[in-house]
Amino acid sequence: MSGWPDRPVVYEVNTAVWLGELAREAERPVTLAEVPASAWDSVTPAGVDAVWLMGVWERSTTGLALANARSGLRASFQAALPDLRPQDVSGSPYCVRRYVVADEFGGDEALAKARAELASRGVRLVLDYVPNHVAPDHPWVTDHPELFVRGDVDDYADNPEHWLAIGEHIFARGRDPYFPPWPDVVQLDASSPALRTAATMTLAGIAARCDGIRCDMAMLMTNDVFTRTWGREAPEREFWPEIIEGLRAEHAETVLIAEAYWDMEWTLQQQGFAFCYDKRLYDRLVSRDVEGVRAHLGADIGYQSGLVRFLENQDEPRLAATLPPDAARAAAVVIATLPGATLWHEGQFEGRTVRPPVFLNRRPDEPLDHDLAAWYRHLLATVREHRLRCGEWFQLGTEGWPDNQSHRSLLAWEWIEVGGARHVVVVNFSDSPAQARIPLDWEPRPWRFTDLLGGEVFDRDLTAEGLFVSLRPWGFHVLSVA
Repeated sequence: MSGWPDRPVVYEVNTAVWLGELAREAERPVTLAEVPASAWDSVTPAGVDAVWLMGVWERSTTGLALANARSGLRASFQAALPDLRPQDVSGSPYCVRRYVVADEFGGDEALAKARAELASRGVRLVLDYVPNHVAPDHPWVTDHPELFVRGDVDDYADNPEHWLAIGEHIFARGRDPYFPPWPDVVQLDASSPALRTAATMTLAGIAARCDGIRCDMAMLMTNDVFTRTWGREAPEREFWPEIIEGLRAEHAETVLIAEAYWDMEWTLQQQGFAFCYDKRLYDRLVSRDVEGVRAHLGADIGYQSGLVRFLENQDEPRLAATLPPDAARAAAVVIATLPGATLWHEGQFEGRTVRPPVFLNRRPDEPLDHDLAAWYRHLLATVREHRLRCGEWFQLGTEGWPDNQSHRSLLAWEWIEVGGARHVVVVNFSDSPAQARIPLDWEPRPWRFTDLLGGEVFDRDLTAEGLFVSLRPWGFHVLSVA
């Protein structure tokens, strides 16, 4: 398979939930080596470049016991799955005991077969790496305690919620600087040279089994965040450039994706990540902040090209539970037609509303919206088939009239491919009708605009006033231009 595209489309699958549903359909256990072709086809619709199999690694039984002891977590499990059974709780995929594929998923050999199935469809495989912490029963805890943030008996006595006593050592529980510690994980020491060597080897081991790696909470390992969280002296080198340099010696083509928050996307891009989560755009879309979206899209194109646009994932609420249906479709058109990478979440296309906690391996039965799923697949296939995100991208301005300022609700941009396709996207991101003229720096002659999603054809003689558009609430045009 050739290298990654510049603007990849990634489809996230909760491995435990997915295989569990396939097993119930087959009335027998199903590993990654036994997934039927039809199931692989369903998670690789036209327009998808990579599948992220979230949560394939061996989970911790010790971490599961610690999590189960928390009444708040148990309540969240019950809220998502009212008929919860003990076997539905398998532990967090981010409480990793070892970076080997869990036995119930078929082990590393089954993962290799899954990767081959994806490759036969021209689709790449993305896996997780958790740099900040490991499970309390990870082999490093007993064999290499120097890799962790450690305290003493006084720390544990003063604040047992923040510390774990394991053997003769007191270890810090993993956390970020803004929230209480996670109960089920042990904090790695990002400033430790030994940890950096071990992390490089771990990352290389993961890269040998996939094409891209999504790094969980990547900003926690930067010098600024780590020293602020733990009061340590900053090392001379940043964590990520050091281990990425080591990774590249063996795996030059592996794409690294950073889960990033707190406006640290640019920092992580500069430290070696190809793509970083665009949480700022997500927040503005789900809050229906059209002015904020427009301002965000005014950023430098080099920065935007390294962002991952998304509307939901395993940590965010389901889109169908967040926005009304028409608004959700408008937001999906925005996400699908912007520069950068795009991330879709299994179940999003079908309009699922319940996001089960990652500790669960089963989700509730919900009615599936097959018409919505067909619409999403048409959207992705259309973007791919018509090379809509090829060439250069430009945000477009909109103009109204003294007595009609509804143009402020419109988002607009164009894609221009030298010697090739030209496209215009206009989205009314509001619950009221909107009209505008969109100035276009094109030759003033007749042009034909074909709406690729709706099928309408518009012949327009462009003048200095630009392209007139009129859109219903949450309406959109995805226009091919000839």
